[in-house]
Amino acid sequence: MAVTHRDPLLRVNPIACHAHGLCAELLPELIDLDEWGYPVLVDGVRGAVPAPLVDQARAAVAACPTLALRLSYPHRVS
Repeated sequence: MAVTHRDPLLRVNPIACHAHGLCAELLPELIDLDEWGYPVLVDGVRGAVPAPLVDQARAAVAACPTLALRLSYPHRVS
C-alpha cells in the first residue's frame, strides 16, 4: 500500500491508553500490541494511514474507550 504525504496521520497517546487492544483488532495492518498489550504503530509514534485503510482507522479511533487514538489531517487546507 502506497503512502502519500496527503494521508492522515494516526497517533497514539500512551498515557491515555489502558491497553484494551480494540485498535489492534480493528486495524491490524497498522497497529501491533507490545508484550503488555499496549498499541505500537508500525511506523512509530505517528503513522501515515494509506487511503484504503482510512475507514478502518476511523473505526479504531471511534472504538477506543479511552480516546487514546487520534486521526489528524495535517496537510488539509481549511
